[in-house]
Amino acid sequence: MPAGDCRLPPGSEGERELQERMGTTARADKFYDEQVLDRLNTRMRDFVARQELCFLATSDRHGECDSTFRAGPPGFLQVLDDRTLVYPEYRGNGVLASLGNIEENPHVGLLMIDFLKDRIGLHVNGRARIVSDEEMRRAQPELPVDPVPGRRAQLWVEITVEEAYIHCAKHIPHLQKASAEQRQRQAWGTDGFKRKGGDFFGAAADAPDRPPYQPRRRMRDVPSWTQAGPLTRSAVWQRSVQRLLAAVARRAPNAEEGSEGAFRGWFC
Repeated sequence: MPAGDCRLPPGSEGERELQERMGTTARADKFYDEQVLDRLNTRMRDFVARQELCFLATSDRHGECDSTFRAGPPGFLQVLDDRTLVYPEYRGNGVLASLGNIEENPHVGLLMIDFLKDRIGLHVNGRARIVSDEEMRRAQPELPVDPVPGRRAQLWVEITVEEAYIHCAKHIPHLQKASAEQRQRQAWGTDGFKRKGGDFFGAAADAPDRPPYQPRRRMRDVPSWTQAGPLTRSAVWQRSVQRLLAAVARRAPNAEEGSEGAFRGWFC
């Protein structure tokens, strides 16, 4: 790691703890070192440009999660530069669950999988913000205007890339596209009940017989840093320092203990 680099060790505390318990720390470090980038390289950018769908993970400020997918013609995911990509938000069901989460919590995860040709996936994690179509086109006038009315962007989501890495191929099924005769024409922007899937799971039919949906907010099992008492904060700090020292030792095994050079990559 170059001198002056102030990045923290990769991976969450939970990842590192489980790696230690499962004995996978060396494999994980090799993956972090070789595969995890903080930007999109040329091959990643080419991969993104030909995707027709991606899976999107968001959560609200309480950590309550939502997973969905976005789709469009090849190129609907636009790479503006090696650290920025955008995608359009088309007309949907009006719930705006993902966008609502982004309003509260900008952290998002994208997963793009090529099921048809390369059978490989790409994870992109980063921070998102919502941009109006007018603002986006002022900033990026070269963005194409989709001729299909239902595919005209109402909003855009701009993602600043923080992590980009491969999803391995070994469990990705190999699929093939149905012909135009085999598949129903996609109804972009429709409000037609049947065209959107109807009551496939029977939820609407049962609605009169059940009480209104009232979600129960789950309480966090782990107290936040500000809620934790002095002993808890001390234990968390000590554990974090121990993991940091262990990571430094793995990356600089020949450095003397306490050497400034061994720690330069982790602290500012």
